[in-house]
Amino acid sequence: MSVIELDGLRKSYGDVTALRGVDLTVERGEVFGFLGPNGAGKSTTINIMLDFASPTAGGVRVLGEDPQSDSVPVRRRTGSLLEGYGVYGGLTAREHLRHAIETRGADDDPDELIARVDLEGAAGRRAGGFSKGMKQRLALAVALVDEPDLLVLDEPSTGLDPNGARMLRRIVRAERDRGATVFFSSHILEQVEAVADEVGILYDGEIVAEDSVEGLRRELGAGSTLVVELTGPPDRLSGLEDLAGVRDVTFRDGRLEASCDDADAKLRVLNELSAAGLLGEFDVREASLGEVFSKYTTDDDVVTDA
Repeated sequence: MSVIELDGLRKSYGDVTALRGVDLTVERGEVFGFLGPNGAGKSTTINIMLDFASPTAGGVRVLGEDPQSDSVPVRRRTGSLLEGYGVYGGLTAREHLRHAIETRGADDDPDELIARVDLEGAAGRRAGGFSKGMKQRLALAVALVDEPDLLVLDEPSTGLDPNGARMLRRIVRAERDRGATVFFSSHILEQVEAVADEVGILYDGEIVAEDSVEGLRRELGAGSTLVVELTGPPDRLSGLEDLAGVRDVTFRDGRLEASCDDADAKLRVLNELSAAGLLGEFDVREASLGEVFSKYTTDDDVVTDA
């Protein structure tokens, strides 16, 4: 079942077009990583999904509802952590959670939520004195109130230290395991790569790619690099780049590096090296999500569906 469906979504502000016909589907129970450079339209998309902005054209359905006409059921089943979340300086962390629980008519234990985001030592402190990272943890705890069916996280890593980033990944995985859908927008690619089942890349107001990280690697030929320590000079080798799925073969300092599209291509290279008596220790370096992202968001390399 689809939890988020965007069909030809467009948004203009005067002469500026922020979204240019966005088509996007997010299924129930998956973590969807929403990526794009600054100004690509990520926050605009989220604001339309949650009825904080209206589309110029196109269709939107969230949790089976049109948020433009039925925003209340959408927001009731959605927990959100949005950029610029403002705390009430005079309230403690625990009081923030109690207020959110009462507002939603939920029965959560505020101290359990505070423990999930590792703020136990600050539960009774007024939030006005919190650091940026502590405020972000508190905002995440509020988003988790009443076990939402959809969790929307817009730049959730803002202000978090490495321990906070690990906490965030742990919570995202736990929510997915519970059956919730997580829509995770971030410019910190390592965070998305660590948790996302599917990734959508937004560039200049358009979706230029939507697939798993591995699928995006395959589509761009950015699969992986095979690195082999050779046991002798490579004089006896020839034609490796003619093997199916093998590209960019280089020899340097007694080592071979070859870009391979898939596991079969790596095996072909290894078999050739073994037959030539040159196969030593080897390793595989997977293309990072950052490398994939750069290929899709650099004008000369952007790939779009015909």
